[in-house]
Amino acid sequence: MSRTLESYAAGRWFRASDEGRPLLDASTGQEVARITNGGPDLGEMTTYARTVGGPALRSLTFHERAALLKTLAKYLSDPANGVKDELYEMSSCTGATHRDSVIDIDGGFGTLFSYAGKGSRELPNDTVVVDGGLEQLGRGGSFVGQHLYSSRPGVAVQINAYNFPVWGMLEKLAPAFLAGLPTIVKPAAQTAYLAELVARRIIESGILPAGALQFLAGSYAGLLDELTVQDSVAFTGSAHTALLLRTHSSVVNGGVQLGVEADSLNCSMLGPDVTIDDIEFDLFVDGVVDEMTSKAGQKCTAIRRVIVPDTMTQDVIEAVRARLTEIRVGDPRDAEVRMGALVSIAQRDEVRKAIHALTTSAKIVCGAPDRVDAVAGDAARGAFMSPVLLRAARGAAEPHDVEAFGPVSTVLSYSTVDEAVELAARGRGSLAGSLVTYDTDVACTVVAGLAPWHGRILVLDRDNGRESTGHGSPLPVLVHGGPGRAGGGEELGGVRAVLRHMQRTAVQASPRQLTAITGRWTAGAPRNNDSGHPFRKSLAELRIGDSITSAPRIVSFDDIEHFAEFTGDTFYAHTDPEAAAKNPLFGGIVAHGYLVVSLAAGLFVDPAPGPVLANYGVDGLRFIKPVRAGECIAVTLTVKEITPRDSAEYGEVRWDAVVTNGDDQPVATYDVLTLVAKTWPQN
Repeated sequence: MSRTLESYAAGRWFRASDEGRPLLDASTGQEVARITNGGPDLGEMTTYARTVGGPALRSLTFHERAALLKTLAKYLSDPANGVKDELYEMSSCTGATHRDSVIDIDGGFGTLFSYAGKGSRELPNDTVVVDGGLEQLGRGGSFVGQHLYSSRPGVAVQINAYNFPVWGMLEKLAPAFLAGLPTIVKPAAQTAYLAELVARRIIESGILPAGALQFLAGSYAGLLDELTVQDSVAFTGSAHTALLLRTHSSVVNGGVQLGVEADSLNCSMLGPDVTIDDIEFDLFVDGVVDEMTSKAGQKCTAIRRVIVPDTMTQDVIEAVRARLTEIRVGDPRDAEVRMGALVSIAQRDEVRKAIHALTTSAKIVCGAPDRVDAVAGDAARGAFMSPVLLRAARGAAEPHDVEAFGPVSTVLSYSTVDEAVELAARGRGSLAGSLVTYDTDVACTVVAGLAPWHGRILVLDRDNGRESTGHGSPLPVLVHGGPGRAGGGEELGGVRAVLRHMQRTAVQASPRQLTAITGRWTAGAPRNNDSGHPFRKSLAELRIGDSITSAPRIVSFDDIEHFAEFTGDTFYAHTDPEAAAKNPLFGGIVAHGYLVVSLAAGLFVDPAPGPVLANYGVDGLRFIKPVRAGECIAVTLTVKEITPRDSAEYGEVRWDAVVTNGDDQPVATYDVLTLVAKTWPQN
């Protein structure tokens, strides 16, 4: 008998006492593992997450959490430890080809790497995130408001689909981890053996803090009863199960946040401008075939509806049919196989039922749902199926209502772009849509029509075809989810996914208090001008609020004239007194804005070698008031934010810069970004 899958709960592995039921290899029908509905104490799991995992994560800054994600990604992808090879071998049991496993396994690792990078580059080295600008709530500047995000003292539960057991887990884990939330993973039963393997290897690595990750192999019945207002559930699966979750009392009355990714009748549309001789035609056909056969069509983003012009319908069908006939179906361990088995015989039966429903208003033009010539594998026990292409009759309803979650697509014809958009919208909300066209007018019209119904839209043409990741590939930097039928949820999207796990709060306080709360200097807070020039301080010595105010400097007409001649910026407001006098904003010659900023740099810079190594940028530069010849300027520079980096040598310092005129009125404001040595003098 094969091994029974175990849960990891409250810091230990748990195996149910009953024998459970077998999980079979999708291609051979042989038993891979056993799974049972029995499980650990769910209340103990959630309590452990809140009292052990949550505090451990919240004690870390975003950068420290990001560093752990990066370490984990490196560990999982390191060929020396054999974890990746182990996962690939196990993945073939699910029916996945090597290419399918790349999407699932390497795609999951890549998501960890992506969020590790996002966390270290786009989030502060702190535990709160400042959102937006400072709001002045009083005339004197002593009462201000600031939105910020903070971690919730809850747990993130993920209930996953069977099709991507590795990626599905890691793409939810990464942003929750960055947000400071411990995670409980509940995989789909069909491929739980692969999900358990990756969870086991993560836990064995000891990289993540205790309680940050728990794994539930058994039933999740009763788990939502243990969740409260600070907790969340991310679900990927059927609309039926989503409805059960939506109506659970913990969601309806208990404040538990629920995100859903459900059924999706995604479409790909061929623009009316495309002919059979265009590059776009081949891109379109290749995309349809790839989405039908990748993961045997078991992708939430796969193309279910192929929307093409009337005049191109037959050409598209013939081209897709020709490519599909080249697809070899069978055991993915065979090198000749291009498409593996569906996850189970039961799933294949469901797909066949859906095809039967589609044939109410469509006819099969390629493939046979009840017959397949498998290259390798047990034809009787393997869940093999040929790709099936259908052509729908005009006005057919079933292609917009029935999802065959397998290697199945239906061709629908349109006569006008407006009709094509209407057909796409009949899916009532999709995760992904694609348009293949080289016509920008068509692209503008279709994207405007499709956007309200889609979470992501790919516009594909000859210019981006080589670099495109394809119709069905969710990317960690872009949102994944969709409205309506697709569930209404949203995942990924870079830092957006992290912030969705956090609580946004408007804080009203004095600038001094906000500086302490956010760890970032707030305009109006006290400055420290008494400890010498801050450019002489290392990163270890600098403190938020360290500041210097320069001596004044007169901006002369000669300065303006020289800058114009030297740079070539001879715009009339700087060089032509008569024309400048007629400018309603200036009324005469004014200094270049960049001259003002350049002179300000000369006023605040300490020129001697020191811990400030480089200026690498300026953020938020605004010219507030013009500076005329003969006016004085001065600059106040204040340490706004200090960010240590992984580098052993330097970190980043953000400085608040305010340039004022002789009347102490701001003429320019901006942030100066510098790299500062962690210690000085350096060894």
